Amino acid sequence: MPVMELTDSGLYCRRADAWIDPHRPVRRALITHAHADHAKAGCEEYWATTNSAGILRQRLGQNINLQTLAYGEQHRIGAATLSFHSAGHVLGSAQIRVEVDGEVWVVTGDYKRCADPSCSAFEPVSCDVLITEATFALPIYRWLDGAAIAHDICNWWKSDTTRPSLLFCYAFGKAQRILAELAAIGLDDEVLLHGAVETVTRHYRSAKVAMLPSRPVSEVAKNESLAGRLVLAPPSAHRSSWMRRFQSPQTGFASGWMAVRGARRRRGYERGFVLSDHADWQGLIQTVKESKAKKVFVTHGQNDVLVRYLKEVEGIDATPLSELS
Repeated sequence: MPVMELTDSGLYCRRADAWIDPHRPVRRALITHAHADHAKAGCEEYWATTNSAGILRQRLGQNINLQTLAYGEQHRIGAATLSFHSAGHVLGSAQIRVEVDGEVWVVTGDYKRCADPSCSAFEPVSCDVLITEATFALPIYRWLDGAAIAHDICNWWKSDTTRPSLLFCYAFGKAQRILAELAAIGLDDEVLLHGAVETVTRHYRSAKVAMLPSRPVSEVAKNESLAGRLVLAPPSAHRSSWMRRFQSPQTGFASGWMAVRGARRRRGYERGFVLSDHADWQGLIQTVKESKAKKVFVTHGQNDVLVRYLKEVEGIDATPLSELS
């Protein structure tokens, strides 16, 4: 019997009677991180990292039954030994290591390999079987250093002081990384935040992440000029009634998808910045090699491309996760 199996509710470890990032409510959920597609409401019991607790409770309810572990701390559940290891994706994100009878499986969740001042660095974990994401598993995806993108954002923002600069980015992870990357290159300007960004940013400040000072747009007086200000907002705010506050803003979008020609134009932004919280092509391959896994399952993205490369070029036994029996 394999350590993990696929069920209608998602990836299941029978020996721990626990699901990893289940698709629907289950009895026991092991959560890699607090993004909505990985953390579902309604589970009887949750396990996650200590740094995930605040955001999980904000999103799933203050009274959820949540057990937390520090990175690297081992805990026995049933016949399995569980531990969380940094994934470098967002605050509190983790790979989940499960050991049963000496066999080790690692589920990466979402992860990235490049440096990010807003969260803990990725920790390579050796295992027998690796389950890896493949969101950006194409050779065209190769990320630049975050500091270089921060300088690009700064230059774009500072180049036009006659109107606001609205930078759209995901409210959890990307926005806080931008605040941290801009602080790391020496800026100290105040940044204005959409309410959805502000609520998550509080948890990063509680975790002592160094970021630019910020305050919600809602706290700025109605008659105060916003010309020359940088504003961070989620993509859902683009072209919404919330935009009426800003007079002829310049707009940008920060995402790994901006590496695709034409993506910025199709989404209706003036400027695109290639900044991702997922591993690029080289990062995915590096992670598989460092794991020393004898078997690799691939999910969440360009599964077939990565599987083919691992098998034909690297000689690694790789399969789409959908084929896990």
